[in-house]
Amino acid sequence: MSIITDLTRSWLTRSWKPFTFKNEYDQTLPYSDCENLGLYIHIPFCKSICNFCPYCKVRYDAALCDRYLDALLQEIRMVGSQNAEKKRVTSLYFGGGTPALVASRLKEIINTCREYFEITEGIGLELHPDNVTVDTLQILKDAGVTKISIGIQSFQKKYQHILGRKAVDPATMSAALAAVPFETVSMDFIFALPEQTYEDLKQDIDMAFANGANHIAVYPFIDFTFTKSPVKAMEKKEKRALLDAITQYCLDKGYSRSSIWTFSSEAQAGYSSMTRDNFLGFGCSATTLLKDQFKINTFSVEEYCKRIAAGKLPTSLTIRFTRRQRMVYYLFWTAYSTKVDERDFEKFFGVPLKKMYGFELWLAKLLGFVTEADGVYRMTLKGAFYYHYYENFYTLAYIDKMWGIMRKQAFPECIEL
Repeated sequence: MSIITDLTRSWLTRSWKPFTFKNEYDQTLPYSDCENLGLYIHIPFCKSICNFCPYCKVRYDAALCDRYLDALLQEIRMVGSQNAEKKRVTSLYFGGGTPALVASRLKEIINTCREYFEITEGIGLELHPDNVTVDTLQILKDAGVTKISIGIQSFQKKYQHILGRKAVDPATMSAALAAVPFETVSMDFIFALPEQTYEDLKQDIDMAFANGANHIAVYPFIDFTFTKSPVKAMEKKEKRALLDAITQYCLDKGYSRSSIWTFSSEAQAGYSSMTRDNFLGFGCSATTLLKDQFKINTFSVEEYCKRIAAGKLPTSLTIRFTRRQRMVYYLFWTAYSTKVDERDFEKFFGVPLKKMYGFELWLAKLLGFVTEADGVYRMTLKGAFYYHYYENFYTLAYIDKMWGIMRKQAFPECIEL
């Protein structure tokens, strides 16, 4: 598995050197001249821990949570005050964990962000189905949230049981969403679960759009080594057939495809914290991507709070990119949207895309992975599946290793991927 990712990385970066993340941090972050900059805030607290979830999370404790939020506000101030003027950013997204657990302080967090950043494309927040109530939704809306993403995973009892989730009442949820409307209501689902069929997924998607969603995300199940999930991953052939079938179903219904596995029923509906050229991350495990570097904060809530109390940024690891490494990061995450525009690439790097990767683009077209029109490369169904397939390799070979180490060590000395 790692051989595939290593060979691809070496070819695209034109180097055998691994991606090396070192225990380094910078007190000043060079984001002032970054365009298309996004913000992300991680809230790691959950009332209960799902065995399939790989993200940084801890069981909710009110006192610890308040201490964490105080530190989070200080981190935002430390970074935001580095810019002389308000920095224009595309968006702000809250992930977790369960961000709704801090609903009472959400307005304080958002207002602190607005002291330093002008948010132009809205504010998104992830929700557990239990939090989709009129009272909670109203608090979120009053705080400034414009987009929500509800982690349904499945409406069906057989998969709720496998994932350790409680049943969801669509009617009750729909009534709450109708009472407190948002610009985007996205619902997340997991595909490639054991014995899952096209009809199973189609039923979930239809249920979502019939009960308040105008956007859906159908993410693949990934078997992280450090989770306690008993779920067995689906075979490649079955997974491709399922992804192709559900993609074609959504397109036939007239839904717009905005990324590898997201679809919307309304033009303005969108939810993605990933497809940004650059972003600043605040909180435990949050990542920061800038023009020449990538940083990841410590996964430890205690060490995060201690680091902030000492007046230092909580960066655990930093990679300082070579130019080719940064291009690979750019192309990988931009391709998540199913298209790459050569004009955007040239604007970002100052060099034509075809000059750097002309052979690879020619080969991708030859293999039927992409089509090209007016300088825009768009993934075919085949290309989208193989992107997903490679992303699965990348996740297990790179992210699984990094997160597995960082869950045990707050500030590891070095990680090579």
